[in-house]
Amino acid sequence: MKQILTILSKLISENFGGKRITTIGSKLTGEYTYGFVTRYFRLAIANVLSNIMIPLANLVSVIFLGHLEEIHHLAGVALAGNLLNFLYFVLVFLRMGTTGVTAQAVGRDDREGVLLVGLRNGLIAVVLGAAIVLLQYPLGHLGFALLDVAPEVKASGLAYFNTQIWGAPAILLNFVLFGWFLGQEKNGLVVLLSVVGNAANIALDYLFIIHLGWESMGAGVSYATSQYLSLLVGLIFLCKEIQWQELREVAGKIWDTSAIRSTLTFNGNIFISNLVLMFTSLTFNYQGAQMGTIIYAQNALLLQIWNLNFYFVEGLGYGTETLVGNFKGKGASQQLAPLVGVSVLTALLVGLSFSGVCWLFPDTVFGLLTNHTEVTENIHIFVPWLLLALICSSIGYMLDGYFLGLAEGDTLRNVSLIALAVGFLPADVVAIKFESNHLLWLAFLLFDAIRMVMLGVQLPRTFARDVESGSVSLPAIEADSDFPLSIEADRQQMLAEKLEVCPDEKSLLN
Repeated sequence: MKQILTILSKLISENFGGKRITTIGSKLTGEYTYGFVTRYFRLAIANVLSNIMIPLANLVSVIFLGHLEEIHHLAGVALAGNLLNFLYFVLVFLRMGTTGVTAQAVGRDDREGVLLVGLRNGLIAVVLGAAIVLLQYPLGHLGFALLDVAPEVKASGLAYFNTQIWGAPAILLNFVLFGWFLGQEKNGLVVLLSVVGNAANIALDYLFIIHLGWESMGAGVSYATSQYLSLLVGLIFLCKEIQWQELREVAGKIWDTSAIRSTLTFNGNIFISNLVLMFTSLTFNYQGAQMGTIIYAQNALLLQIWNLNFYFVEGLGYGTETLVGNFKGKGASQQLAPLVGVSVLTALLVGLSFSGVCWLFPDTVFGLLTNHTEVTENIHIFVPWLLLALICSSIGYMLDGYFLGLAEGDTLRNVSLIALAVGFLPADVVAIKFESNHLLWLAFLLFDAIRMVMLGVQLPRTFARDVESGSVSLPAIEADSDFPLSIEADRQQMLAEKLEVCPDEKSLLN
């Protein structure tokens, strides 16, 4: 495996023009260049586990609601859930914008910086959460006013919306906590908080929906309550890590105007990028619905696979973000090219795995999702589009994490806007004119493909960043340590290893 990764790193370095590390002895090349691999997969697995618990918990809620006597409760909660998911998806920048910047501070051994990132983003989360609660009634009624639904479905949806939205402050603060802990590579803690929140949601769903008979309102109450329970556990661990004296020392710096402006700008760029992603998804669904029930149902099943793949790839992206931020903070830019190689290869394998199963066994896969043969009998003709979309999106969303780790929110914003204007919208207009689902999928694919290519071509300029001419500083990777060693300690350990490998070359090192 090390030989494969070394070859991949060499190809990236030679083809993209990044600076490649030349060291004395093969031991250094393998151990230090790829010493992050274990850390990377620990981060990726923790994030994937954290992510997939969300749809699993939501599935249980659907099962409880689906077994009620009146089906309008399920329909109303589904519609309200889509509105809230849209809201929280565009606000997930609080997590995305916290992880990489925290990791950079950790890489610099900047404890004060670590605290300030969490406190500033936590402050933004509280303000936004309070604003959402205060605006819940106009938000809810505006959202349902845009939908033509039956009165009983609207009533159930609003009952869920008006109770679940009280959990907004906790949800947004959990975004920050998760991002902050991930930036410090506290993987187990992130998984624990996810288990607490989602397990509580399932248990409370049964209590409020089935046992107490609160129906749609019960689903909203259970979700909001579970988020506050998860937040409580997170704050307990937070209090164990932060000393009161530390908070007093940095309290006055929270309100630094330039730092707050930079934080808002970074988060604002991520917000715009997320808004574009959500817009393309909603437009794709809407246009598919205009082509008939069968086409809409087929697209919905295909997107279920795409969404499941997204939860996995997003976990890889978060892991990449953490390590990129850490390497940037340590000034170890020579590690970025190997990290990209490992991340791209892993994301590609994930995308090919999901698409390959659908390609080889379409009847089995989609037959598990529905027993309506009129939907599944011709769905295979759209599977090639899904395969290409999974490959492009897997690599693209992983690269999102890379540029987030570098705190380049403007790059993500620009790439998303260009992909929307140049790729998705023109093809979508043609798809509408000819009422072709193939052209609609082409629009969806072009958006992901253009994002992937544009992010990929910007990689070379990042590989040589912050590398001093003629210097080599390789980070020592401590598998069980939350905070990496200092750069100077890394350099001394590297030199010691060189002497062990080639003791006769001491004069060269001097």
